[in-house]
Amino acid sequence: MAKAIWNDAVIAESDKTETVEGNLYFPPDSIKREYFENSELHSTCPWKGIASYYSLKVNGETNRDAAWYYPDPKPEAANIKGYIAFWRGVKVEA
Repeated sequence: MAKAIWNDAVIAESDKTETVEGNLYFPPDSIKREYFENSELHSTCPWKGIASYYSLKVNGETNRDAAWYYPDPKPEAANIKGYIAFWRGVKVEA
């Protein structure tokens, strides 16, 4: 079971993750939505498409743009549509 942990809280947990470019992507139904806030940030990957971001809010602290996902990926990345990956200090245990 893979877990994503930040600020002493498990923010995502699943045994159905996808790995792309060394990043573990969690299915949308595996995240604990109460810790996630929509972000205005977007970035573009040449082969995956446009990424959207979430900021995390846990125990009174915010980690801006610490999670990303592809709501409408290019066909080559269809397996991670809506799946969430983490960075910026989020610990991912596989």
